[in-house]
Amino acid sequence: MASIAVCPGSFDPITNGHLDIIQRGAQVFDKVYVVILSNSAKAPLFSVNERMDLIREVTGHLPNVEVDHYNGLLVEYAKSVNANAILRGLRAVSDFEYEMQITSMNRALDEHLETFFMMTNSQYSFLSSSIVKEVAKYGANISALVPKAVERALQRKFELGS
Repeated sequence: MASIAVCPGSFDPITNGHLDIIQRGAQVFDKVYVVILSNSAKAPLFSVNERMDLIREVTGHLPNVEVDHYNGLLVEYAKSVNANAILRGLRAVSDFEYEMQITSMNRALDEHLETFFMMTNSQYSFLSSSIVKEVAKYGANISALVPKAVERALQRKFELGS
C-alpha cells in the first residue's frame, strides 16, 4: 500500500518553514497532498487560488506533491484521497498542545488516520505566515523567510494596498 500524507494548513502565504516540512515529507511519503483548508477564524491576505498557485510554483520540483483545497473536515479530505497519514510541522513546544488537541479529535473521527509530526528546521522555529505578512507590510527584507515567488507576491499585495 502506498503511503499517502496530507499536509494541511492555511498557507497564507507559504513560508520556508512550510516548504521545509513539505520537502522532507516528500522524501518519506510516496505522495503528499498539500491542502489549503478553510479557517473561519482567519481573514486571508491571498485568495485560495493565489495560495494554490504559489504553492504549486514553489513545490514544482517535487513530482510526488499535489496541491489542493478543501472546505470541510481534514479527515474527510484524507479519506477522499486515500491518505493514511497527516503530516504536521512543529516549531516549538507551544505548538504541541494545540496540535495534540487537533490530533486527538482527528483520531476520534478516524482511528486509522495517523498523524506524523516533523520538527521544523531550527532556523524556521520562529516563523509563521502572520509574522511574515506583518514584516512584509513594512517593507522589511523577507528573502530568508519565504521563497522568491512569495516575496514578490507579498511586495505586490502591499504596494497595491498603499
